[in-house]
Amino acid sequence: MAQQTFEEIADTFEFLDDWEDRYRHVIDMGKAMAPLEESLRAPATKVEGCASQVWLVPEIDGTGRDAVLRFRGDSDAMIVRGLIAILIALYSGLTVRQVLEVDASGELERLGLHDHLSSQRSNGLRAMVRRVRDLAEAAEAA
Repeated sequence: MAQQTFEEIADTFEFLDDWEDRYRHVIDMGKAMAPLEESLRAPATKVEGCASQVWLVPEIDGTGRDAVLRFRGDSDAMIVRGLIAILIALYSGLTVRQVLEVDASGELERLGLHDHLSSQRSNGLRAMVRRVRDLAEAAEAA
């Protein structure tokens, strides 16, 4: 079910044996993301439940379950920017129906993130996944 971009991330993680290298890769993915415009760093786009400041902005093409979702995001922490990049790779370009079918926990488990993130970062990652699902549910109802 995962997007090709996410599959490439999973392949890279499999290739990188050392967690220091994986962390560097996550940070590099975050650095490669374009920053959000200041106007989009608003309370409406802020993800609650993250220790760092996190913003997720959906772009919805269409209506209902077949609407296609794309996401942009940003954070004030480089590792979190990388985690946002991973979530964008997992979800962006899927329909609302597909987003709601993604087993995010299972897909992220493939990367081994939960074993190597602090509890605060893990909680923040769960909050970001919950926000993506909430946005998909709202788009489905619209």
